[in-house]
Amino acid sequence: MTSTLNPPRSPAAHSRRVVWWRRPWIAPLMTVVAAFLAFSVPPYLTFDPANSRLEPPPGNSIYFPLLTAHVLFGTVAMTTACFQVWPAFRARYRRGHRITGRIYVFAGVLPAGLLGFYIGWHTAAGPSVRVANLAGSALWLIFTYAGLRAARQKRFDAHRRWMSRSFALAMSIALSRVFNIAATIALMPSLDSTFGGDEKMLHFAATSIGVWLSPLLLLVFADYLLERRKPTPARADRGGK
Repeated sequence: MTSTLNPPRSPAAHSRRVVWWRRPWIAPLMTVVAAFLAFSVPPYLTFDPANSRLEPPPGNSIYFPLLTAHVLFGTVAMTTACFQVWPAFRARYRRGHRITGRIYVFAGVLPAGLLGFYIGWHTAAGPSVRVANLAGSALWLIFTYAGLRAARQKRFDAHRRWMSRSFALAMSIALSRVFNIAATIALMPSLDSTFGGDEKMLHFAATSIGVWLSPLLLLVFADYLLERRKPTPARADRGGK
């Protein structure tokens, strides 16, 4: 319950306080997401399997169409996720936050996550990457469902926590590309001794490092931030004001 000594601010007053420059990370985040999507998505807009960044399994004619759909739905998820975590947008445009949230869930995470099972199962990068992709898709769907359910039950603190984890998994695909490059460089001196000169095996190993390490670190970081910003008992007694 809100204390009478701390009357609630009006939405307009609150929206004036939560401005973009007080969250300086939002502009870099959107820039990174835009750059990643600008690099990753165009090859799939041609609908030509020859332009795929992932090698389709031999004789599998539906893999590329499903991969393209996965990429496009994932693009929706990553784009709307940026608005979901933007405090100024969330505070000033409550209805917009709810609309983009529904788009994130039903036109982003749900179809992209379900398609991720098929794409992940048919990866050519080996069993480690396959397990990472399947586990990542499952956790992404579970976390998002938990966040949606919490919002519908008006448990907004739990909603924020689950959706923060969902956001971390949505962004892990971009970070994994960075780890892939770093792992490839780090493993290159071992090309002959460890991988017998097989560059494809080295690439698979680097990919495995990326797909496991990026979601793990982002989830740990997300929970660290959630714990750091957890209201103190005194603030909770005042309704977090």
